[in-house]
Amino acid sequence: MLVNRASWDTDAPNWIERGRSSWASDEPHWGIWGNPESDLHVLPDVSGLDVVELGCGTAYVSAWLARRGARVVGLDNSSQQLATARVLQEEFDLRFPLVHANAERAPLADGSFDLAISEYGAAIWCDPFRWIPEAGRILRPDGRLVFIAGAALMMLCFPTDDDAAPADTRLHRDFFGMHRFEWHDRDGVVDSVEFHLGHGEMIRLLRSCGFAVEELLEVRAPDGATAVEADVSREWAQRWPTVEVWKARKAHPAVRSDARSWRSR
Repeated sequence: MLVNRASWDTDAPNWIERGRSSWASDEPHWGIWGNPESDLHVLPDVSGLDVVELGCGTAYVSAWLARRGARVVGLDNSSQQLATARVLQEEFDLRFPLVHANAERAPLADGSFDLAISEYGAAIWCDPFRWIPEAGRILRPDGRLVFIAGAALMMLCFPTDDDAAPADTRLHRDFFGMHRFEWHDRDGVVDSVEFHLGHGEMIRLLRSCGFAVEELLEVRAPDGATAVEADVSREWAQRWPTVEVWKARKAHPAVRSDARSWRSR
């Protein structure tokens, strides 16, 4: 995670205005296309809940949740992203705890939260075989896990010979064994690492950690939308999903006997 920490620390200035704009939004807008909460219905009623955002960045999701009545903690691997979050807390007069830590080893007590959420953040920048068990550990029985990530299909459509090229209409990468995706700078040095699983493997992992999958939303780009990042065209994203929203609930111990153990990665 040191590679990703360095990458996000360096890139933090480029997210200040984006973070400020998201903090100022009256309604949550999700994913790279900014689909509104009123269309996707990502969130449960969070009023009065203890919520942790895993990989909060500038903490705009935490801000949305706090305004809806949640008691929020934001956690992120980048000290510079959290520095921006603290500035925005002052600007918008909305404060909640911010923790500098890796979601793969969250310094949070067992059974502390009713909801764990990640919009990108831990959902793509942390190893799912590590952060999802951690999410299960810190959630209470019947607690919910919601995470938003790049669609598995999209990841297979990125060319392997040019890390700056957008997704196209061909499958360039293997589906079986997908897990770790490395991105390189112009000198060929790995400057960021993402993690993505196929749907079957993700379902098995969630079940092995005591979660029941409640819903998977495969998000279509709205008409006229412009992506935050130029990784894929709107035309592509209106034919195939670029964003996935997973919703799962932690089962009570008494009903978890059918969950199979999962080998560590």
